[in-house]
Amino acid sequence: MKTSKNILSEKEMEMVSHLMQDCKSTGDIQSKLKRLFAGTIEQMLEAEMDGHLGYEKHDVTGNNSGNSRNGYNHKSIISDYGESEIVIPRDRNGEFEPKVLQKRQTRTDEIEQKIMAMYAKGMSQRDIEDNLREIYGAEVPQSLISKITDTILPEVNEWQNRPLESIYPVIYFDGIVLKSRKDRQIINKCVYSVLGIDMEGRKEILGTWISENESASFYASICAELKKRGVADIFIACHDNLKGLGEAINAVFPKTKQQLCIVHQVRNSAKFVPYKDRKAVCADLKKIYGAVNLDDAEYAKEEFREKWDKKYPSIMRSWDKNWAGLSTFFEYPQEICKLVYTTNSVEGYHRMVRKFTKTKAIFPTDDSIRKVVYLSVKEIQKKWSMPVRDWGLVYSQVMIYFEDRLAL
Repeated sequence: MKTSKNILSEKEMEMVSHLMQDCKSTGDIQSKLKRLFAGTIEQMLEAEMDGHLGYEKHDVTGNNSGNSRNGYNHKSIISDYGESEIVIPRDRNGEFEPKVLQKRQTRTDEIEQKIMAMYAKGMSQRDIEDNLREIYGAEVPQSLISKITDTILPEVNEWQNRPLESIYPVIYFDGIVLKSRKDRQIINKCVYSVLGIDMEGRKEILGTWISENESASFYASICAELKKRGVADIFIACHDNLKGLGEAINAVFPKTKQQLCIVHQVRNSAKFVPYKDRKAVCADLKKIYGAVNLDDAEYAKEEFREKWDKKYPSIMRSWDKNWAGLSTFFEYPQEICKLVYTTNSVEGYHRMVRKFTKTKAIFPTDDSIRKVVYLSVKEIQKKWSMPVRDWGLVYSQVMIYFEDRLAL
């Protein structure tokens, strides 16, 4: 037999009985709770005033005391129960500073937390305004919602500049494009993310950077910032061969091995192949990157050249040009290969970010981008509680292949 988990005390039962009187719907209960909330706040303010003056209301001991009550101010307060009118006692000397409801406070902490939670889930300011109106009957303008969400900017800056681990076995670089306003125009902004896997095998977003143009100087500034924040060494850096990125990594982390994303390379190779040949071309490309070792991969590459080079000469030209970066993973055992041959880890993260930003077609400022991306990082990283798959095997291989650099 099931029993209620909400076991109430005798006093609580009395309150429930009082609430039930004249209530015919949940709306009636909500209305009573709203009045009860406002009344409770007012009683607490009266008690604070008694403590401030040193005597209770209408007490003769207050005569000629040097200060006394001086009527009331009216204020609207937004809470879980909607918008309530509160009367706040004031003293003649103007010295009363209430604690339960501070002078410029117009909303409870719970409402602010709800606004931040809705914003973190990807809701636009307009949607948040509509939801607060529909659920709580509270009119919270978008300007106020923006002001509330701006309170996390110091936290965003602190997160972006936090110290990092000295060694990351694997780091992934990738970016997504979001639309933003600038000088009354809509422009594309690249939000570049760096995802690291630490020595315990846990994923972590090391930071996000915003730029209008992806350039060598932009990538160099990212790498320099990582080093400034404590990153001394990166064993393998995985990226999709954006122009200038490889050189920037080499300049700051000269010992780092670089692996270009195989998935991107195959995708680019098949881009201009007609549908009738695409399946066969991709199957032959798989023989290259799916080879057991570097020698077999190079043999498969020559076979591909003989078969397809006359028809699609640009494919092998691209593979030859990027072969040093594409073939890095052949230097390591299968456990490490699976982790580094593609940037899918950071792309998967960006797909989740898209879910949080899909309702925001255009961002008004860079700060609005930073807020949403930071809140999405907090939500996404909650799911990254475990090390990456087979980390024990990967770690044992890392200890062998990078033993000299771990000792530093």
